[in-house]
Amino acid sequence: MFRPHRGCRHKLVYCILYSILYSSWALGIFPFTYVSKERKLRRSKWLLVYGIAFNATLVVLMLRPHGGEGESKANDPKLDVFQRNFVLKQISLLLGIGGVITICAMYLRTFWRSRDLCRIYNQLLHLEVTYFKDYSVECPTFDRYVIQKGLLVIGGVASTLVIHIGMPNESVSLVKLGSFLLAIHFHLGVAFIYRFVWLINRELLDLANRLRVRPEGSSSRVRLLLTLYGRLLDLNTRLTACYDYQTAMMMAIFLGGNIIVSFYMIVFSVSLSKMSVFVMLIMFPLALINNFLDFWLSIAVCDLAERTGRQTSMILKLFNDMEILDKEMERSFAEFALFCSHRRLRFHHCGLFYVNYEMGFQMLVTSVLYLLFLVQFDYMNL
Repeated sequence: MFRPHRGCRHKLVYCILYSILYSSWALGIFPFTYVSKERKLRRSKWLLVYGIAFNATLVVLMLRPHGGEGESKANDPKLDVFQRNFVLKQISLLLGIGGVITICAMYLRTFWRSRDLCRIYNQLLHLEVTYFKDYSVECPTFDRYVIQKGLLVIGGVASTLVIHIGMPNESVSLVKLGSFLLAIHFHLGVAFIYRFVWLINRELLDLANRLRVRPEGSSSRVRLLLTLYGRLLDLNTRLTACYDYQTAMMMAIFLGGNIIVSFYMIVFSVSLSKMSVFVMLIMFPLALINNFLDFWLSIAVCDLAERTGRQTSMILKLFNDMEILDKEMERSFAEFALFCSHRRLRFHHCGLFYVNYEMGFQMLVTSVLYLLFLVQFDYMNL
């Protein structure tokens, strides 16, 4: 399914992609098997049942009260902060309830849309095998994204353990673990779509350079690129529709977790004088930095794909200055440019917002403002 290439970077990307695949199978969140002879994915009922049973068991174990927990909690000095600050305790409880609802909704919607996801993945595989397999040019940005995402998987596990140690609310940790790979599935799909559009743009640039030197070309190739571009936009719309609620809920929970961890750190450092250096300088910053990087990398790949789609329109303008094109070729480029002006590669979630840098900055500013509101509202109890 994934083709290994020469070089350390390509082998590392190859290993990361397969690690994500096998981890998703182990956690029961990828109910598809790969048929090598047909070169396509097939929806497996056994994996679907296993995923539902496995994740339902995790939720039940999370909600089940643990015996003998009272003494350990009573002797834990970190929990004194909840006795000193009632607001933090209530907010943490609300975030935990929201986390349980989020993880259940994410799993149910992913399993419910698994048939549509199987069709989308198969069409992406078909495009890769049929049209983009023979491209000798590699996309370094795609490789960097996969490597960064793989490193954040490791950081995500570490930060989950950090949050579990630093915060007594276990549902926050389970939401992070349960939603991490589901988010990777969507953003890897976006990365592959970006790579295909990037290859189309590169071929258009090469075609523009060749036509300036030698005005000979095939209009059928331009129509094929237009057809591929249209199919990629359709796949992007369908993929976003399958993951829109999951992505929106995940972003809300991650930002809410960052706010509550920051507020927890402030209350902990002010209220308790015996704040350890490990907790203050290592534990909380590690969790916050990893959550922020994961959130921003998710924003960055969507913004990158959107900017690459806009670059297609800019590249097509290069052909407007060429007066030596034949009518068939000129008509093909005009149709391509008209199509790009009416349809754009964008990520519109839940009909509410577009995922790009502008939205990312707005969410970060909102998070800082909510943290300031919490500090001002509960200033006397710090």
